Amino acid sequence: MRNLETYMTRNMSVASPIELQRLLQLTARVGSDPLLTQASTGNSSIKIDGVLWMKASGKWMADATREDILIPLDWLEITGDCLQQNVNPAERYPGASVETAMHAVLPHSVVLHLHCVNTVAWAVRADAPVQLQRLLDGLRWQWIPYVASGLPLAHALNKALNAHPDTDMFILGNHGLVIGGEDCRAIDNLLAEIERRLAIHPRVAHPADYTALMEICQDSPWDLPDDDDLHALGTDAASHSILSGGLLYPCQTIFSNATTLELFQAIPYSDLNQRQSRYHDRPFLIVEGRGVVVGRDMTPAELAMVSGLAQVVQRIDPSAPLRYLTETEVATSSRLIAGHYRDLANERVNGVPINQPLENAGTYR
Repeated sequence: MRNLETYMTRNMSVASPIELQRLLQLTARVGSDPLLTQASTGNSSIKIDGVLWMKASGKWMADATREDILIPLDWLEITGDCLQQNVNPAERYPGASVETAMHAVLPHSVVLHLHCVNTVAWAVRADAPVQLQRLLDGLRWQWIPYVASGLPLAHALNKALNAHPDTDMFILGNHGLVIGGEDCRAIDNLLAEIERRLAIHPRVAHPADYTALMEICQDSPWDLPDDDDLHALGTDAASHSILSGGLLYPCQTIFSNATTLELFQAIPYSDLNQRQSRYHDRPFLIVEGRGVVVGRDMTPAELAMVSGLAQVVQRIDPSAPLRYLTETEVATSSRLIAGHYRDLANERVNGVPINQPLENAGTYR
């Protein structure tokens, strides 16, 4: 593997290049599946000889076999120094992910954190603990009600482990999935079983009205998205109802501004014809009954996030009770992380077209 030698020269005491290679292969595979990972969300790690090798902030898991995405961190220093002093390791170590503390507190050799669309579709439900108890029966899992990323989440997992030390998977409310195992094969097998049990068939939405959408795109800052599934946000009435209730999970706040909630609500097509210029500063438009148009300057990370949202919402039962993020949660944690995300998501690399992946196009996780 091209970058494995680079990793090893950073810390020659690390004993097993094979274990690192397996982690990189696993990371690249799950990072290339948009139903498991969107843009730079999610992260993976492995602990070898006291070194926590973890995906760096802003790196894309899909690039694991092509780019240097892992950084070595002193596991014992993090657990024995940072966490005991309530210091977020992401603030001490340059390039460290906001989820470093979470990976450090888990005793498992390999840890994988993902925003699987099937898991998130369950995790935003108010009755998720009851529903998941039935679906995950027999697995060693725990439900973690929503808590902000970083130290709060690490403390919540540590408390859960103290109560049930044999736990190897956590469903994070309004967030995603964390699984731990002794090696990458165990992680791979557990992930496959979880996906099998939590699989939800998406609703079939009405097709997009491409004629109307093309009219909107003419002489405007918008274009048609490459992902046709994204149009379900505009053509599916159930999606309109779900999104009108508020923000479901922190990834939505990468677009945070004064009109965040309105951004995810459908706009009547007639309103666009009459006052189209009113929406020119928006990154995308959900057009009621027609589909979706996206800004020509949207980053690959932002496009991936909207596509992921469409996949999640199409898997939510319209009659299910939902648990939206509170204003306090959005203000105190989600927006802070999203702000960091947007700073990198808006970076541009000279000469690289907007429809190609940018190495640091986001750092939400």
